Amino acid sequence: MNISAEYKTIFRSLKYRNYRLFFSGQSISLIGTWMQRIAMPWLVYHMTGSALLLGIVSFAGQIPSFLLSPLAGVLTDRLNRYHVLLVTQILSLIQAFVLAWLSLSGSIQIWQIIVLSVILGCINSFDIPSRHSFVIDMLEKKEDLGNAIALNSLMFNGARLIGPSVAGLILATAGEGVCFLLNAFSFIFVVASLLMMKLKPKEIKTSNSIMLKDLREGLNYTFGFPPIKHLILLLGVVSLMGMSYSVLMPVFAKEILHGDSHTYGFLMGAAGFGALMGALFLASRKTVLTLGRIVPGAAMLFGSGLILMSVSRSFLLSLVLMVFIGLGMMMQAASSNTILQTITDDDKRGRVMSFYTMAVMGTAPFGSLLAGAMAKVIGTPWTMFSGGIATILGGLFFLRKLPELKAMVHPIYVRMGIIPEVASAIQTASETEV
Repeated sequence: MNISAEYKTIFRSLKYRNYRLFFSGQSISLIGTWMQRIAMPWLVYHMTGSALLLGIVSFAGQIPSFLLSPLAGVLTDRLNRYHVLLVTQILSLIQAFVLAWLSLSGSIQIWQIIVLSVILGCINSFDIPSRHSFVIDMLEKKEDLGNAIALNSLMFNGARLIGPSVAGLILATAGEGVCFLLNAFSFIFVVASLLMMKLKPKEIKTSNSIMLKDLREGLNYTFGFPPIKHLILLLGVVSLMGMSYSVLMPVFAKEILHGDSHTYGFLMGAAGFGALMGALFLASRKTVLTLGRIVPGAAMLFGSGLILMSVSRSFLLSLVLMVFIGLGMMMQAASSNTILQTITDDDKRGRVMSFYTMAVMGTAPFGSLLAGAMAKVIGTPWTMFSGGIATILGGLFFLRKLPELKAMVHPIYVRMGIIPEVASAIQTASETEV
């Protein structure tokens, strides 16, 4: 009975037909996406043997998010999010097919990988803010938003657990091209799920103002409200200095642990398992309260995992550490996402989520370049150690600001009816949880 109730709590957003379709289609598509994410750096490293080129390719795929995300946020607030998402999924399908064709034909070159990475980065610049903003359009009750975001993380990291493991096996037997081809086919499922949705007509407020004015309004809103600003800034620090560890994983697997593609696939799969556990924990929560404490705690867990990983020379120990790295990374990002979407005005949601994308994806290319350059000078382990230290310091700074941020979010939660549910507990504790 308790297990059944817990199951219904964790998966309660699946009662909405549109979200159920989205969840099923994306679950399949994301497995393919993770297979491509694993195969791409392995192909680059196999072709060049260069940690620097690994950083350059990753930079090429992520820099569009830094340059285009603010513009994408403005357009997401102006256009129909459903239509934007449908177009980006179709374009991603085409990109994956081209990459598969070049790889399977044996004619692929490093410059083609860079160009295709840039193209996919441009697509993702519009896909990510529209996908995050579209979640609330699939729900009938806004109070289920936190659960839906957690289920998105569960879906993403479930695929992250399966995709790298499958990719590792395919890389060892069939090669990178098959991974890219399977990713292309996987997009068919998400496109079909979008076409099957029945959405209520939603009025899109037309804006006669110039885009620069809307962009400035979104910028002022995002960085003028300290809770949103500090969440975005911490995400940027963690992404810049910490998340680039994944770029170095092929080097770590081969040069430090003396492994092969299986080693690499299982390491990334272990991080996915940790992230999956974190997503289950967040999905089981019935309220957004106390997420503010989880954000810095998860960041410091992530950083500590990177530090310990930098001194590990054991495959089994590295697998365990990757679980905690994935757990901390996912919980910090997903908790931040939930808080941001809960406290953000709906007419500015696309722009705020574009800055979220910019913080998570847009700073990553600079982190990839930095990680590749640092690894060449001081080595992979010391590069990971430095990223861990920076991530912990970012978490400590956010923790210091937390009481001030909680006081600012309090009126919003009262207005939304979130606080009265725990009014007696608040009175007893004399504090409000974010």
